[in-house]
Amino acid sequence: MHRSFLLILLSLSSFVYTQEKIICTGTVKSNEDGETIIGAKIFLPELSIGAVTNQYGFYSISIPKGAHKIEFTATGKESMSKIVNFQADTTINIELMIPATDMKEVIVNAKKSENVTSANMGQMELQIAEIKKLPAFMGEVDPIKAIQMLPGVSSVSEGSQGFYVRGGGPDQNLVLLDDAVVYNASHLFGFFSVFNSDAVKSVNLTKGGMPANFGGRLSSVLEVNMIEGSKKDFHVRGGLGVISSRLEVDGPLKKDKGSFMISGRRTYVDLLMKAFIPKKSPFHGSSYYFYDLNFKANYQLSERDHIYLSGYFGKDEFKFGNKKDNFFVNMPWQNGLAVLKWTHLFGRKLFMDVVTTYTHYKFAFNTEQDEIQFKSSTSINDIGTKIGFSYFPNNSRHVIKFGVQYTYHIFNPSSISAKQDTVDFITGNSQNLYSHETGLYILDEWNITENFKINAGLRYSTFTHTGKFTRIIKGNISQPDSTIYYKPNQVVAFYHGLEPRLSMRYLLPDKSSLKAGFSYNYQYIHLASLSAVSMPTDIWHPSTDIAKPQKGWQAALGYFKNFLDDMLETSVEVYYKRMDNLIEFKEGSFPTDNINDNTDNLLVFGKGWSYGIEFFIKKTRGKFTGWIGYTLAKTDRKFNDLNEGKVFPAKYDRRHDLSLVANYDINKRWSIGGGFVFASGNTMTLPMSWYMQNQDLLFEYGERNSTRMAPYHRLDLSVTLYDKEFKEKRDPATGEMIQKKKRFRSNWVLSVYNVYSRSNPLFLYIDNEGSFEKGDFQVKVKQVSLFPIIPTITWNFEF
Repeated sequence: MHRSFLLILLSLSSFVYTQEKIICTGTVKSNEDGETIIGAKIFLPELSIGAVTNQYGFYSISIPKGAHKIEFTATGKESMSKIVNFQADTTINIELMIPATDMKEVIVNAKKSENVTSANMGQMELQIAEIKKLPAFMGEVDPIKAIQMLPGVSSVSEGSQGFYVRGGGPDQNLVLLDDAVVYNASHLFGFFSVFNSDAVKSVNLTKGGMPANFGGRLSSVLEVNMIEGSKKDFHVRGGLGVISSRLEVDGPLKKDKGSFMISGRRTYVDLLMKAFIPKKSPFHGSSYYFYDLNFKANYQLSERDHIYLSGYFGKDEFKFGNKKDNFFVNMPWQNGLAVLKWTHLFGRKLFMDVVTTYTHYKFAFNTEQDEIQFKSSTSINDIGTKIGFSYFPNNSRHVIKFGVQYTYHIFNPSSISAKQDTVDFITGNSQNLYSHETGLYILDEWNITENFKINAGLRYSTFTHTGKFTRIIKGNISQPDSTIYYKPNQVVAFYHGLEPRLSMRYLLPDKSSLKAGFSYNYQYIHLASLSAVSMPTDIWHPSTDIAKPQKGWQAALGYFKNFLDDMLETSVEVYYKRMDNLIEFKEGSFPTDNINDNTDNLLVFGKGWSYGIEFFIKKTRGKFTGWIGYTLAKTDRKFNDLNEGKVFPAKYDRRHDLSLVANYDINKRWSIGGGFVFASGNTMTLPMSWYMQNQDLLFEYGERNSTRMAPYHRLDLSVTLYDKEFKEKRDPATGEMIQKKKRFRSNWVLSVYNVYSRSNPLFLYIDNEGSFEKGDFQVKVKQVSLFPIIPTITWNFEF
């Protein structure tokens, strides 16, 4: 009896002790400019508990009462620690300084063991400083080119738009800029991305185990956040390159309270072409240019409230003219977005962020020949809002997130007009497609034990296609086409589903870990593309009563281990992905065939799957840094209405994909960098035989994507020369020479793209030479390649 009573008392005292906790909250910023730091670590070594700042630099952690040592670390910053006697809820705001010592050593402290201890599955973060050290094509530093060097991520070819993750298509990647969706993230037909490196703060890619707060895509999430601007001083940075220049300005709106950032970038290829193409040339007037503008402002209204306003606008315009043939083409396309955010802290345990976004994308193709004018365009407009909450309970082992999201889509898949002289052709009326997409989610980041951690979540999504809409039902020879008219806001189709998400990590005794992830996703928008069309004529199309939503699930398992005191990070991941309701155009169809028709009547539907294994080794500190990534994978598709219903490889199926990235700091002023890629060739469909009929050359085509082009490989190198960090100045008081840090800094970057001038295939085509009469008639397969070796030099500056 006494023993039972004693056990009860001990249990009660243990319960009381667990309640004797306080909540410590705060914000981690950079001492240099006052910018909040994403992913800064807060750690109490004696208790082995910690927290990480969110995208707004905020953290909250539950701590037992008493005196404890608390440490703050962040990439590229000097760590800070202090002993605090925690007796009541408290706020600790920290500003971390740039270290006076070698920055790489500090980077290791901030990232130490994260490769092993994090529960994130298939998630990779690239620091903008790392990205800027990679060889840059035409002198333009590009975050998307950098992530294409990671295992499981690839580009189909030079000139291709988007990127491809674990066998998924480019439409299956959720690309976010400050929480707003970017539908076309490329300039110059895919050679540059829309992300100006001077305006980018962080880049984070999730390719497996997608958390429940993200949805609407099957393959990955790419989060790009813009810098906020300095809250302390005004700064200017920019660069002059071979084909483009850029400029960024930021500074305080009110010191330590608010800041702004504005940046711009423009190419001047059009000016060079105008200067070098004489007026007498039939190609005079041909040109290309792009520009983009970034803007961001933020202001702290109170200790609990902060507002952010950001925006982006970019435009490309390609013009080609041949006066001799009286043929002209004009292709403009543009991206625009605006974001308004408000964050609020309820007490110390509940953090809220409210985000309103607007996204616009439009592409047009205009051509004229012999007084015949043809115009087509496609566009998307999105208006969205989301409210997210992060709850930090007294139990420091949990972080609970939940929220709601809504997007109103307006798609115009294809708008076509044609005329000859003054005569307009009947092409049907352009039709907008209206839809509403919603999402509800909840997830729990739970440290079950010191060794076992999970991130479990559930998402419920809905999609409603509404009128005004005209459905054209295709008939046959005996029965003509018919139509159904839907009134404004009348429901045409409704879809919904649950999306479970789970990722977990288990620490092993040898300081390694096993990780596993599973995600089930719905995707309610599609991208229909034609392999025969090399221009950006891909069409975004929502789910309708005919085009069902894409569904997919992915499972992954990985082993992670660090060596040499966390200097060497390694991982091996295997994955399997299944995708349903994929779309393609019917054989012989083109986007312009939808005159007096619905675009989805031109589509066929199928399924796909992808599986593979990824190896990754990264050296994180020392004069020599870099990584090696290798992927062995297979990606197949099956459509009942294509390839006679047989399985065929996806056009972006790559059996082997190898990337090597290296950077070597020779000294404080000189560094060299390099990147090498090798990948299996892309697939395509070519004729297997040919014959003549009525003096016409006809072809018999093989199975879909049965031809594989030659392997793609390329070596890029760069050399960077930095100016001296300090200048000597005489001290007026002592007369001695002292060193003072320069306000104006600059560097020169020499990059060489495709060092050994490899002729990588862009596409293959069939051509014939000779004649039957002479007996030398031949049919040949010819290859088109784009870029030989290209050296560029760029001057970068900041002050």
